[in-house]
Parts: sequence; C-alpha cells; structure tokens
Amino acid sequence: MIRTKCIKARREASDGVRISVMSSHTLNDGMTPDDSIQSYMYDIHLPELGAPRKLLGDYYKRGISWEEYEIRYLEHIRQPEINDLLKELMVKHNTITFLCIEESDEYCHRRLLKEECDLINDEVFHA
Repeated sequence: MIRTKCIKARREASDGVRISVMSSHTLNDGMTPDDSIQSYMYDIHLPELGAPRKLLGDYYKRGISWEEYEIRYLEHIRQPEINDLLKELMVKHNTITFLCIEESDEYCHRRLLKEECDLINDEVFHA
C-alpha cells in the first residue's frame, strides 16, 4: 500500500516506512535548511524521488503551470533507474508513506509518485 502525508504529520503505525521524497529539506529558496524538518519524522530520505532542481525553479520562480510541472515530473520518475527503485521499494515494504512539506497532495509531486506506483503495482505485481 502506498500512502502520502505531510512530513510534519504525526507518525502512525499504519504509515509503514516513511520516505521523504523532498529534493532537499530546505526552505523554498532551496538553500536555507528547514529546521522544522527533523530526522525522526522520516525513515528514509530519497531526494532522487523529488523534483529536479531545475523543475522546482521553473515552477516556483518562473511560474510554469501545474500541468507542465506534472508532465516534466512524470518524465523524471519514469526513467528506468527511478522506476527500478520504485519497484524495489514496493517489493521490500508492504506499506510506504511518501512525505513532502505540502499539507495537501493535490498539487504535490508525492501524489504523482503514488499514482505512478499504483500503475507499476498493477502492471508488474498483478499482471
């Protein structure tokens, strides 16, 4: 099972392994450490599952649309090495909770990541 949550949300037994999928644990400037994010909040940090820095800059600083962000983020996570990592995680862990700073996952890459894992799960593990 794949879930998503804000990294600051309280840990629950149902979370399984909590994976931070943030490119970095920084403020929106991409440089200043976000002191509100502490290592006890997550089990694993996999920045390669976050959005690439250029994509983040294009979204936050240059104002690309959410639709363009989605297309480019999905291209990123559909690379063979990322796809293999996702499969490995799903084999190793029964329950995964992807974490990011956003309260809601409506406009957050962790929702896209979960949806991609759901597709991989359907195609690979239930074929």
